[in-house]
Amino acid sequence: MVKKVVQYYMDLRLKYKMVLLTSLVLLAFSVGGLSILQYAFHLYNKEIYLQSAQSLQVSANSVEAELKKMERLSYQISTDVYVQSYLKEIKDTDNSYNQFIIGMNLRQRVLNIGSLNKYVKSIQVYDIADKEYASGTAPITLSQERLDNLKQLAEEKEGGVNWVSPSDNDNTIMAVRDLRDFVEFSFARLGSVAVRVNIEGIMDDLTNNLKDQETSFLIYDNNGNQIFTNEDAINSIKPGDFNEGKSGYQIIDINGNKYFLTYAEASHLDWTYMIVTPYSNLFSVINNARTAVFITYLILFIIMIFLGSKFTGTIVNPIESLNQKMKKVQTGDLDYYDVGIDQNLNKDEAGQMHENFKTMMIQINYLIGENYKKQLLIKESEFKTLQAQVNPHFLYNTLDSINWSAKVVGEKRISQMAESLGYILRASINMKDDLISLRDELLVVDHYLTIQKYRFEDRLLFSKDIPDELLDVQIPKFIIQPIIENAIRYGLQEMVGVCSIHLSILHVDETLVIRLIDNGPGMSPSYVEQIKQGNYRSKGTGIGLRNINERVQLLFGEAYGLHIESTWGKGTEVAIILPKGDIKENVQSVISR
Repeated sequence: MVKKVVQYYMDLRLKYKMVLLTSLVLLAFSVGGLSILQYAFHLYNKEIYLQSAQSLQVSANSVEAELKKMERLSYQISTDVYVQSYLKEIKDTDNSYNQFIIGMNLRQRVLNIGSLNKYVKSIQVYDIADKEYASGTAPITLSQERLDNLKQLAEEKEGGVNWVSPSDNDNTIMAVRDLRDFVEFSFARLGSVAVRVNIEGIMDDLTNNLKDQETSFLIYDNNGNQIFTNEDAINSIKPGDFNEGKSGYQIIDINGNKYFLTYAEASHLDWTYMIVTPYSNLFSVINNARTAVFITYLILFIIMIFLGSKFTGTIVNPIESLNQKMKKVQTGDLDYYDVGIDQNLNKDEAGQMHENFKTMMIQINYLIGENYKKQLLIKESEFKTLQAQVNPHFLYNTLDSINWSAKVVGEKRISQMAESLGYILRASINMKDDLISLRDELLVVDHYLTIQKYRFEDRLLFSKDIPDELLDVQIPKFIIQPIIENAIRYGLQEMVGVCSIHLSILHVDETLVIRLIDNGPGMSPSYVEQIKQGNYRSKGTGIGLRNINERVQLLFGEAYGLHIESTWGKGTEVAIILPKGDIKENVQSVISR
């Protein structure tokens, strides 16, 4: 991804690169300045948080001090000897009247202990059968669901205190305990006690000063249940939605309005206390300053980009003009490279580049006019030289065969070999055209094989498969015989048994394919790769296969030429790929170029 971005930048026009560079420099300074400003805002936020956290801590400590009183009250009731004796009497008697009288005494005892406390709405005592004995300023009958929840939380603490959060039908919190028999030390369960605490009254008294600041106070238990809030608009806040850790601050959004939230977790009950203050009340001045700074930076950024673009144009426009001239030359329009450029050039480096380019093009046009014909003659000479390399190569090998046969045999076979050699020599002298028919090429091959068969006799087995309709096809001359010669040199001479050479010619798609397959010893993959790349040391003169490949590619292009496949110990296949169609016309067009 990074490489693509870098490459995209490198490919941009010079004008855009300079504008982008200017923008990045300005952006760097802007980011630096805004970062410093943002850091100052952060310090301001932190200072606000410290003050808010201090106020929150004071309020939380005051709330928990009152709640601890409620816990002590529940403990006093659960350990009261009279309360325990009344509950045991209710458990042991079946008389309804006696139970009623004992219940009245129990309510009176609880009332005397603390039911009229300022923040106690009622004290609910339940016997072992869950019968309720309530006393206080606002006693209620709890729903079965809330009563079951009360008993479950009380049993979890096994006589210790636990807190029950408000419900839909009861907005109080309750300090609950199991009542256990400790007078006789049996610790049998006698019932439950719940002290219903007026949390709203506590919060109104302790946080009365927050109302003047339009600040809201919230309490959540450790399960995320809301204990108290004095503002319905912020009920959607949940502890799990924002805080990380036990205390901190954050700017939040509620119904499109921003608020500054400070939260802390109390140590005693593990509740989360929050103070939520409208952001505008604290940061109106800061917001105005921030907006003014941003607008100023934006205006300066736009002005600097505009001026930078104008300044960049004075440097880049002459260079782009020169680039347009070069594109004209690239299309081959060498005589009109200066047309359409009417602007007055300065005497700086860009203007000098224009003048130098004009002088260079005048010299190039002169050199092209002088050397064009020479280059064409050199190219044609190189082509003729490559063609002529085959003749001495073949003649040398043939004379070597005749010399060997004359020494060994000394009979009439020499005359037949000489006759075949004479045909080949006449063919090389008389065939002035670059192309000959496949029929004439095969006659050269036959005479060559006549000479080689006298030398190798039964060890050379040659076969061919050539459709009659292809005999009149025009191909470059002397391209098949050198391949057969290589097959004999590198195949037959390197093996003991019979060497089989098969020649076939066919049309494949849009090409003419001449295939020569032998069963010689083959070549290693590395040596085959060296031959394909032209990086090998031949055993002969080294002009056979490479010469044929260069001739074909000079005539028809790099898509054509030789293809070699060989497997060590299994033989070699050489294919000459030629274009299908009027080959003669293709060759003439190459030579005319």
